This record gives sequence, C-alpha cells and structure tokens, in this order.
Amino acid sequence: MKAITYSRFGGPDVLEFTPDAPDPTVGPDSVLIKVRAASVNPVDWKCREGHLAGLLDAVFPVTPGWDVSGVVVRPGVSVSEFTVGDEVMGYVREDFLSRGTFAEYVAAPVRTLARKPRNLSFEEAAGLPLVGLTAYQVLAKSLGVRTGETVLVHAAAGGVGSVAVQLARRHLGAAHVIGTASTRNHDFVRELGGEPVTYGEGMADRIRKLAPRGIDAVFDTVGGDTLRDSVDLLAPGGRLVSIADPEVVGLGGRYYFVRPDAADLAHLADLAEQQVFSLHVSDTFPLERAAEAHRLNAEGRTKGKIVITVDWAEEAQ
Repeated sequence: MKAITYSRFGGPDVLEFTPDAPDPTVGPDSVLIKVRAASVNPVDWKCREGHLAGLLDAVFPVTPGWDVSGVVVRPGVSVSEFTVGDEVMGYVREDFLSRGTFAEYVAAPVRTLARKPRNLSFEEAAGLPLVGLTAYQVLAKSLGVRTGETVLVHAAAGGVGSVAVQLARRHLGAAHVIGTASTRNHDFVRELGGEPVTYGEGMADRIRKLAPRGIDAVFDTVGGDTLRDSVDLLAPGGRLVSIADPEVVGLGGRYYFVRPDAADLAHLADLAEQQVFSLHVSDTFPLERAAEAHRLNAEGRTKGKIVITVDWAEEAQ
C-alpha cells in the first residue's frame, strides 16, 4: 500500500512517500479501514522531531498520524461493533510510534473508533477525533466546567481551541467563553460563540476587563508565559489545565494528555450530528504532500484543521 513513512527523527524532509509499504495486519479486536482522510496535529510533527521519544518508543519506519476517517473493509475475528462498509472515524493511538494513519489502509482497534457523523464529510470527520476528544475530556472531565461559569480558552481559533469554545458554550452551558486569538481570527472566534482577546503584551489586562470577577476554568493549549499569566486570572476556586506545558502542575493546575475512548468519541459524533459544534477544515493535502502539511501545521497559525486525503479515484469504490 501507499503510505508516508520516516526512518529517523528530523524535520519535514524525513517524510517519504512510500509506494510499497507493507499492508497492516488486522488483529482480533481491530478492523481494517480503507482510509479516506487523516488529519495533522501538532503532536505529529513533535513525534517526528523526537520530542516525545521519552514517552513513546519509535519502531522505524514510522507512519505518522493518529486521526483517521474511512470505511471498514475487514473486521477482526472478535469484532461485533462494526461490519464491512461502515463509515468510521478514530483516534488510533498506540503506546508506541509505528503504525499511523497517513496510509491507504490502517488496522484500528475498536477501542479507538466510532461511527462517522452522517452530516460530516470524511475530511471533517478525520479532523475531529484528537481535537474533539481533547476538548471534551479536558472541559468535561478534568476542568469539570459547569453551567454559568466563565471559561478561558487559549488559541481559540486552532483545532483544539475551536472545538473547546463551542463545547464549553453550547454543550456544557458556560455563560461566558473568552478565547485568545490573533486579530485576523477574531470574527471566527465570535462565530464559534466566544469573545476574542488578542495575544501579546497586555493580554491579561484585556481579559480582566472582560471578566473582572475572574475565570472559573482556564484551558491552556499554549504553555510558557501564556500559562503563567493565566494563574493570576483565576477566580477563587478556579481551575487550570494545560495540554501544552507540564509546568502547570507546579502552578497548582493539571497537565492532561488525551486518550482514546470509544464512548467519548461516539458522544462527540452525536453532538456533531445535532450540530452542537462544527469542525473547520482550513486546508487539505493529498497523501504525497504530507511534508507540506506538516510544515504548515508547525507554523502555528492554522484556523481549524489541516487534513490529508487519500485519492481512490482510480479504483472502484
């Protein structure tokens, strides 16, 4: 099968288009998916550069990618949840780096999958799993956002942030959602249901003017100075969670790393079908241009998601 692989850590140039990668083995509790789309997340290029080497062993050659959408072509012998032809999406993360989703086929454990929302395209569905699970698990489970609270979401126009703003406001009942974003993305944040605040010097003061009683829950996706400035913005009893910077623990908050959860993903699929939130795809790239997609994502200026597509036009569906 065709796949993107890398055989050493490094920049985007280590990504290779491999036309004869081995077909995946389908275990008893997995299904073989004919990939229609996969999405790019910051963790993908961080893994490629070796930044997660202390957390996840790499078995080279590595195929990058954890998000996927596609069609089931063969269920494993123990699988009753899905059958041939089912349209699915998944956050297909294992505890090591090797068998990713930037490929024509992927063998995905059923614990990582849910049915694709009927109202989303394959491209939109591929962009949902990691960012949707991250936003939902942080807001609902780690921060415990409640009705009527004020929530601050950093990088609100990005993949995780854009979903988090919508879920906080439209699903969890936050009364006020403030989202930091560059000026060019302020209208986008407003469309999501948030009140935009510009990054940079004076950001904390600008947030205080919007929430003089303090912030009940801060969702940090940036780290560094942004994280540290957020501590003083908390209301009494306020909570702080970061997915970007473990320093948050020393500041009295929690560090969170998303995990695959089929039930959570199915819940997000239901919410998507109810149009509680939407997923914005900013750019799409064919499989062979995955390195360009990685470069663009690493620039950190993406609105919504960048998606990789697999072209099956020359083959009978």
